[in-house]
Amino acid sequence: MENLVAINNPADIFVIVGYFAMVIGVGIWSMFRTNRGTVGGYFLAGRTMTWWPVGASLFASNIGSGHFVGLAGTAAASGIAVGGFEWNALFIVLLLGWLFVPVYLTAGVITMPQYLKKRFGGTRINIYLSVISLLLYIFTKISVDMFSGAVFIQQALGWNIYVAISALLLITALYTVTGGLAALMYTDTFQTFVIIAGALVLAGYSFAEVGGYNALLAKYSSALPDNFTSLDPQRYNISPQCYMPRPDAFNLLRDATTGDLPWPGVLFGIAILGGWYWCSDQVIVQRCLAARSLTHVKAGCIMCGYLKLLPMFLMVFPGMISRVLYPDEVGCVVPEVCKKVCGTEVGCSNIAYPKLVVSIMPNGLRGLMLAVMLAALMSSLASIFNSSSTLFTMDIWTRVRPRSTERELLIVGRVWVLCIVAISICWIPVVQAAQSGQLFDYIQSVSSYLAPPIASVFLLAVFVKRVNEMGAFWGLMGGLAIGLCRLVPEFWFGTGSCLFPSDCPYIVCGIHYLHFGIILFFCTSVLILVVSYCTPPIHDKHLHRLVFSLRHSKEQREDLDQEAVNKIPQGKSEESGNAAGEVEEKSGMCHLVSRLCGGGGSPKVQDQEQPEEQEQLPDISEDPKWKYAVNANALIMMAVAFFMWGYYA
Repeated sequence: MENLVAINNPADIFVIVGYFAMVIGVGIWSMFRTNRGTVGGYFLAGRTMTWWPVGASLFASNIGSGHFVGLAGTAAASGIAVGGFEWNALFIVLLLGWLFVPVYLTAGVITMPQYLKKRFGGTRINIYLSVISLLLYIFTKISVDMFSGAVFIQQALGWNIYVAISALLLITALYTVTGGLAALMYTDTFQTFVIIAGALVLAGYSFAEVGGYNALLAKYSSALPDNFTSLDPQRYNISPQCYMPRPDAFNLLRDATTGDLPWPGVLFGIAILGGWYWCSDQVIVQRCLAARSLTHVKAGCIMCGYLKLLPMFLMVFPGMISRVLYPDEVGCVVPEVCKKVCGTEVGCSNIAYPKLVVSIMPNGLRGLMLAVMLAALMSSLASIFNSSSTLFTMDIWTRVRPRSTERELLIVGRVWVLCIVAISICWIPVVQAAQSGQLFDYIQSVSSYLAPPIASVFLLAVFVKRVNEMGAFWGLMGGLAIGLCRLVPEFWFGTGSCLFPSDCPYIVCGIHYLHFGIILFFCTSVLILVVSYCTPPIHDKHLHRLVFSLRHSKEQREDLDQEAVNKIPQGKSEESGNAAGEVEEKSGMCHLVSRLCGGGGSPKVQDQEQPEEQEQLPDISEDPKWKYAVNANALIMMAVAFFMWGYYA
């Protein structure tokens, strides 16, 4: 593979160093500003965040380097339809803020498996959801972000992929482990502005280079690589669709049978995946639970929704421009050429965005764009690290050691980060070759096979009181079995590419992954409802403030998970009892390390914080003036979303 060292001048290096100095400064400021010595302080930022860090953090947590590389790459290969994944979120984040978060807040939970445990009782759903969520983090988020960040760094610096990953992980883990959620949300807010500013600059240069929007419309259809003529017809199953841009490249909604992203899948399949991701995924919901009130949650969701309008113009169109400017590399079709250009034989569309950066940006701004990509990578990775450690610590480790001290929980959460990083690195070669080398399609396809049952369970748990534990559990098991019947053969036979079609039988792999997600969602929902209505219901006394219809209930709730409620407080009291002696015995070095890791807080402060959180948890009241203000803004944002969909449909 060619090594292009494009960032080796003083201006670029100065910008990159300055950027990292600012990120570290923001992290240190937030580290000393917040209490990280308790589970609530470390994992939920003490529930003190206002709407703008919530909205910025939602956006930054979602927009990782996988978006820059994946969205631009898929757009280069097939056009703007991939932008539907982004614009669909404008509607789903409103469901999050208005329908789901009020229930999560009144339930008084830190993690999503905890909510299902309170809602249904028992432990098997809790453990299953924790495990499947961690697997999804590893296979669709951490490994993808690490790979996409490394793709960019390879193009820009010529580094070895694993050297680049190691350097990024070291910096990311440093402020994740030391700072907790508050540090992440403040650094996310800072990095959101860096991401948008840098991407705007590149988009401006890209459109100027191609000659404007109208020139892109005219030139994209003729962006053909020159080297496809050298293909050996005896060796390769060549077809014009392998190298010709799609005729429907500028349509969001495409044919239901022949489209690469068929319109039923775009409208309904993406909505199901969005419901899982935005309304029940730990990374996203955890940011909302850290807000100081429900009004701040809603305002943050609206801010995130407006920001989600931008990727179409900042990533999708630049990806298409990259194919117009560099058709032989971004649109390469000869496996030997692709291997030389980007290191994989199935295509090089993933280098579309990095190629723009290293080719058209001037010195200094090129360094800014590397900083932007690293910002996107690190904010996304750090968010996933924090949320996955929350899941593992609160939902799995407390089952292994029910009387864990709070100090032990904080240490275990940090050690777990190292474990998932190691697993994710091992999965990167699979990511590199899947879905014809189109990163974003890989992410969505894996999610379509595993996530719809989770979306179904959460939707029915929140809105249908009659659903019980038996129905939810067997729905999840049935959905998992159906999903694995598609996932395992697809990875066993390979997803194939245009030149090398997969040997997977059509009856198994022939249905588009978004259509499969719709079928899986409805099969799971039917199974949940049938089993629930054939078994005894859960009495209302166990459901107060756990379902949407009872969210304002003032009745005393009898928790189905009562045996688990006392685990953390028991450990906490042990910790509080021992804390005074520990503080006295610490040397200066031990005290510094403890301060960095959040374990050096005063026991007095820790004891006072928990009752305050419990008191605030059920409160979802809103000031009428601000309630109407956020509702009006939500309607305006929906109108904007309908216009954009209609214009590009």
